[in-house]
Amino acid sequence: MGGTRPARPVIGVSCYVEDVDRRPWVAQRSAVLPHRYVEQLERAGAVVVVLPPRSDADEAMALEVLERLDAVVIAGGADVAADRYGADPHPTSQSPRPDRDAWELALCRASATLELPALGICRGMQVMAVAAGARLEQHVPDRVGHDSHCPRPGEYASHHATPVEGSRLADLLGTDPLQVPTYHHQAVVPETLDGSGWVPSAWHEDGTLEAMEDPSPGFRVAVQWHPEAGDDPRLFEALVEAARRRRADARSTS
Repeated sequence: MGGTRPARPVIGVSCYVEDVDRRPWVAQRSAVLPHRYVEQLERAGAVVVVLPPRSDADEAMALEVLERLDAVVIAGGADVAADRYGADPHPTSQSPRPDRDAWELALCRASATLELPALGICRGMQVMAVAAGARLEQHVPDRVGHDSHCPRPGEYASHHATPVEGSRLADLLGTDPLQVPTYHHQAVVPETLDGSGWVPSAWHEDGTLEAMEDPSPGFRVAVQWHPEAGDDPRLFEALVEAARRRRADARSTS
């Protein structure tokens, strides 16, 4: 008989709660997540649980949830409310999602407290930055003079992101420019990462910050692009491996 198969790590992914039509049901309140997130994590060897938002969330609640998980993904979505980082909303800002903001900010802070493996994707990177005290650039085209980060509504574009040499991201993905799926009009202001615990780990050629990471031990990485929409599984595989190691370490010390 073969050896015992390693337990699959359990990874939580944040999501929306929205009205969804599923005929004959109309405007049925639903927890919503693009299934590509689930597919990528399952292919990498994880079991996925969805973490619906709630407006009354706080860090204590997030700790209760994350203590039962092996890793977390903060998923993409609508703009973070500008007042969360002390700004007035830009005319292009999307309607705020107070439930997602409250829940995901709490998840980010709790995951840092627990040193839990974490991956932020697009909005998820922005939430992680705001949770650590950084600010967001509310409309990237105002600075760069083009819309290649999000040229068409409802359609992923593609552009280059170049990992920073010596970063964990570069160790994983290399230092050559990556062709990545993109859909965002906001971005983290890199200068505001000072003192946040995060450091830049990839850039677009126009100066937009495309990834950041926590340099301390463990896997805490955030990317501005949408790896779930692409064909490169390495970020998800790295997260699942980090979650697997954490689960094994926890069992060995229990």
